[in-house]
Amino acid sequence: MTAQQPLDEVPATVVTDAGMLVLWDPQRFETVVDYDTWEDELLEDEDIVRHIQAGALVPLNVGADGSFAVLVRSGTAAAPAALTDRETAHQLVASQPYLFVSRGRALVGGIEDVSADASDGVIEHSVPEGRHAAVVHLIDWQAEADSQDAVGHPVPGALPDFVVLINPAQPGQGTFRTAVNTFEAPNG
Repeated sequence: MTAQQPLDEVPATVVTDAGMLVLWDPQRFETVVDYDTWEDELLEDEDIVRHIQAGALVPLNVGADGSFAVLVRSGTAAAPAALTDRETAHQLVASQPYLFVSRGRALVGGIEDVSADASDGVIEHSVPEGRHAAVVHLIDWQAEADSQDAVGHPVPGALPDFVVLINPAQPGQGTFRTAVNTFEAPNG
C-alpha cells in the first residue's frame, strides 16, 4: 500500500554526534535534565534496550554521526500511514516494527538530545495516544534523478534519509523488535 505525501509534509533535518538518531516519548524521560541523568538512563546498550522494550524509544541507528533528513508519518487504523510511491521506489531497507507507546507526541533527534524537552535541533510530531508499531525505512534519496545540487546536497523536495511510519499496533500484536541496531546486518 502506498500513499500520497500530504502537501504540508516536509522532512526535518536532525543531527547526531553520538552515532544514533532516536524517536522517543518525552514524558518517559522527564528525569533526564543534565548529562549525569542522561548517562544514568541511556549510556549503555542495555539501558537503551530497556527503553525500547518499554515502547519509550525507537532507534534510527545506522551507526554514523551526521545530519539526516527524517520524516515521521503517523496513521490510524482506518487510514494507516504508508510510504509514497517515490519512497517505495527508493527504499533500501525497512526495520521490523518497534513498539512505541505514545502519550500524544514524539520527539526525534540525536540520542544525546533525549529528555522531556524539544531542544534546538529536535523535531516534534503528534502521535495519537496508545500502543503503536513504528517501522523505520532507510531511503536512498541520492538514487532519485535530480535530487542533488552540484555539490551533492539535497535539493528542495528531495526524499529524506529516513521515513518512520507509526500506526496503531494490531490487536494481539505482541512481538516487536528490541534491538539497538535498527536494521538486520546483511548476510555474508
